[in-house]
This record gives sequence, structure tokens and C-alpha cells, in this order.
Amino acid sequence: MKISTKGRYAVRVMLDLALNNTGECIKVKDIASRQGISEKYLEQIIAILNKAGYVNSVRGAQGGYRIARDPKEYTVGMILRLTEGSLAPVSCLEEGAPECERCDTCETLEVWRELYEAINHVIDGVTIADLVEKRKIRFVENLSMKEDELFLLEYLLLVRRLTA
Repeated sequence: MKISTKGRYAVRVMLDLALNNTGECIKVKDIASRQGISEKYLEQIIAILNKAGYVNSVRGAQGGYRIARDPKEYTVGMILRLTEGSLAPVSCLEEGAPECERCDTCETLEVWRELYEAINHVIDGVTIADLVEKRKIRFVENLSMKEDELFLLEYLLLVRRLTA
């Protein structure tokens, strides 16, 4: 199983809308620029998110998109299933699939079932709000590293002046 760019980008779009949620509409070109996604492809992804009610759209000069609900209400799993369809590693585990004729004798079925459960556990356990928090933590850590680098640079400049 491999998550397509559509699925990965949809998660990034939802994260971008959550991170930049000021109550104002966000234009596709701004999201595309921040995420490095073509506007045309992004419009296709946003159309899927909009149709599902994950984002709200506003037309007009001040139009754009907003996340429809609180970021903690969206899991990565919800977004991936919307864009990817089933995430089952084998067809016999897909929802609504007829029972496989080899189900009673398939030695590998339990492996696939455990894999599917593990995947669902991870992607259903992470919300967009969780990703927002991770981004904030990384931002603060980067600021702190930059402060350390500035301190070191100032120290080296001071040493250079004193030894010159």
C-alpha cells in the first residue's frame, strides 16, 4: 500500500488551513505557494475536501477556503480514506467485500488483518490538531536553535575582536 500524492497533499492542505485559520478565507494560490503544490492540482484536492464538508468555500474577490470544523475533529485517517478510498492491504479486508473462499485456510490473512489494524490505529489516532501542535513545537525548537546559533556567532565575533 502506498499513499498517493493526492492523499498526502490533502492532509497538508487541511494542516495549512488549520495553521492559517484567522477566520478569513485563504486563497488557493496562497496555499499552493506555501505547500509547493500546483494550483490546478490543489483545486482538484480542495474540491474533494469541499464536497465532503471538510472545508467551506466562499466565492468572490474576498473568497477562498476555510477549514469547516475544529482541527481536532479531523483525523489523518478520515482525510486519507476520503482521497484514497480503502486502505486495506488486501481486497478481502475491504469494507463490504465478500468473504474470501480461502478465508478459513489462509495462513496470511491474520498478518494482513494485523497490518490493517495497525495502519488504522496510527492514522485514526492523529488529528489535524495534533499536527498543528507538532508544527508549533518544531517552530519553537527552530527558534531556540537559531538563538543558540546567534549566541555562538556573537561569541565568536567577540573573541575575534578581542584577539585582533
